[in-house]
Amino acid sequence: MQTRKLGKDGPEVSVICLGAWPLGGGMGLISDKQAIETIHASIDAGANFIDTAEGYRTSESILGKALQGRRNDVILATKLSGDHSLEHMNSAIENSLRALDTDYIDLYQLHRPRPETPIEDTITNLEKLRDAGKIRYIGVSNFSGKQHREAAQHGVIHSSQPRYNMLHRQPEIDVLPACLDLGIGIIPHSSLAKGILTGNYRPGYMFPDDDERGEKREFQDDVLNFAMPVVEKLLEWAGDHGKEGAQLAIAWLLAQPTVTSCIVGAKTPEQAVYNAAASEWIISEDDLDEISTILGDFLLTI
Repeated sequence: MQTRKLGKDGPEVSVICLGAWPLGGGMGLISDKQAIETIHASIDAGANFIDTAEGYRTSESILGKALQGRRNDVILATKLSGDHSLEHMNSAIENSLRALDTDYIDLYQLHRPRPETPIEDTITNLEKLRDAGKIRYIGVSNFSGKQHREAAQHGVIHSSQPRYNMLHRQPEIDVLPACLDLGIGIIPHSSLAKGILTGNYRPGYMFPDDDERGEKREFQDDVLNFAMPVVEKLLEWAGDHGKEGAQLAIAWLLAQPTVTSCIVGAKTPEQAVYNAAASEWIISEDDLDEISTILGDFLLTI
């Protein structure tokens, strides 16, 4: 699988990153055996980059089991999901290291902004973790363009995780330009819009009680009714090219010049292999123009 450098001087990472939120049960409970097989299938398919978080239920501990004997095969990323106080940061990193059964995290990210803690203090404390050898690179997630610039004044930021996909393109306004200026690599989350871009979820769909997506605003019928006309056109375009909606969503992101790696979740080995294979579809400039015409000024702003 193709790799790209993360940020100015970060590690080489695969263009597909396994998103581990589903592996901890975020999209419905699955067995440890199934989760571990999914992780191994993703690695074997060439995706050497895995993203999890403190807040992803049992995801970190599942990864710790799966990576026994394979830790050196992956670039392992996790996130500080709670507050940014020094006390919480120190306890969170130790908990993550213990759960992941490793003595270092390749990429440690702030899951979201926490304005109650000065960003200067947060970056300083992250750099202390780096200097202690507990983390190697620093990233952020869900930051605005302004917040990226503020954080970068106090240390080197290697990566950013915005919610970015064909339906949520707001990062193109300020986040992507800021990251381009600052040399920060983009690793979008919600690449498939939580599954909307697959076409599998229509108005009236009822998620099982253990799938967190049932509580998300974008799956309410009024939002799906608003999104489906453009999704249907994207599915038709993908079908005309012998592909499916999920493959188009992944390939479109990887065709964006600011994107380093596309975070895509999986619950089964088959899904992991499918996602990895989608990276082989190279979308041309003419294709991008046609897709832009389909998208027009459509945006999901929730």
